[in-house]
Amino acid sequence: MKPFTWLNPPEIVRRTNWRDRYETKVAHWLTPWDGQEDVEVGFIGVPLSKTSISVSGASMTPNALREWFVGMTTYDMDHDVDLQELKARDLGDVQMHVTDLPRCHRNIEQGLTEIYEAMPHLFPIIAGGDHSITCPSVKAFKKKFSGKVGMVQLDSHMDVRNLEDGGPSNGTPIRGLIESGTVEGRHIAQIGLHSFANSKPYREYALSQGITQFTAGQVAREGIKPLVEQALAVAGNGTDAIYVTVDMDVLDQAFAPGVPAMVAAGMTSWQLLEAVFLLGQHPRVQGFDIVCVDPVQDPRRTTVRMTLHAILTFLAGYMKRREGTQTQNPPPSTTY
Repeated sequence: MKPFTWLNPPEIVRRTNWRDRYETKVAHWLTPWDGQEDVEVGFIGVPLSKTSISVSGASMTPNALREWFVGMTTYDMDHDVDLQELKARDLGDVQMHVTDLPRCHRNIEQGLTEIYEAMPHLFPIIAGGDHSITCPSVKAFKKKFSGKVGMVQLDSHMDVRNLEDGGPSNGTPIRGLIESGTVEGRHIAQIGLHSFANSKPYREYALSQGITQFTAGQVAREGIKPLVEQALAVAGNGTDAIYVTVDMDVLDQAFAPGVPAMVAAGMTSWQLLEAVFLLGQHPRVQGFDIVCVDPVQDPRRTTVRMTLHAILTFLAGYMKRREGTQTQNPPPSTTY
C-alpha cells in the first residue's frame, strides 16, 4: 500500500554492482523511502513542465538527477562534511495529470500538504519541473508553519507575469503567491535578476509590492555573500520560516547550457554554490526547491550535474547548521 495518495515511488532507482568500502556514492545514501522509517530530509520530484513558457523537458529532471546519483559521492571536501551522516531518502514523485494543468498544481499542493502533515519534521528538497511548481509548493509550505513565510529566490527572471495572458506558468509563481495572499512582497528577495530578460512594467510591479531585488550585475560587482545575507534579512524579518527557490537559469549559459531560458553573463557556478551553502546554514530556512533544467537540451548532463552539486552543497550547509558549527574553508567567492 502506498503511504501517500498523491505520491508515486521513484521511477528510477540507480544502483551500482561495484563498491569501494571507503567511498559512499549518493546512490548508496539517498535510497527510496520504505514508507516506515523516520527521515530528516526527503527528496521529492515534481515532474511538470507543460506549464513552461519556453519549450522544456524539465519534467524529466527528477529522474535525470536520480540517474546521476551513482556519479557523485557524499563527501564535501570544501566544508569537511559527509552527507551520509544525514538521514535522507527519496520519497518519489508527485503525481501529474496528462492534460489538466490546474489539477497538477492542486496535486502538488495537496501532495506536499499530506507529506508535511504525516512527517512534520521533514526538510523537503523539491526537484522540479518548471518554476510554476513553486507556487503550489509554497502554499503547502505555509500551511505547515501556520504563519508568515519569506522567500529567497535565485533567478534571472522575476516571475511576476500577469495571470490573465497565459494562466499559471513558470513565469508567474511569485505573482501567484502574492495575489493569493500566501507571501507578502516585502518578505521576498530575488538575487541574480538579469537585464534583457525582464520588463520595466514587471519591475515596477515587483517594487510596488515591496520585493527586494539584486541583479546579476550586482552579484558580479559586490559578491554573492553580502547579497545573500541581505536577502535572508528581508525574508526572515517578521516571518516564521523561509523557503528557498533556485531557478538554474540564474547561472551564466556557459555553466548551465541545459536550461530553457539561458542567459549570458549570469552567475558563476562558484557563486551559486556559495549562495546555497549560506542559505542551507540559516536556521530559518525550512524548504528548498530547484527548477528549470531540461535534460533533453543538456550536453553531457552538464546542467543536471551542476543541479545535483547545488542540492548537495545546500545540504552541506544544512548539516553545518545541525552541528552548530561554521565552515572554516568556504568556497572561493568570485567578485569579477
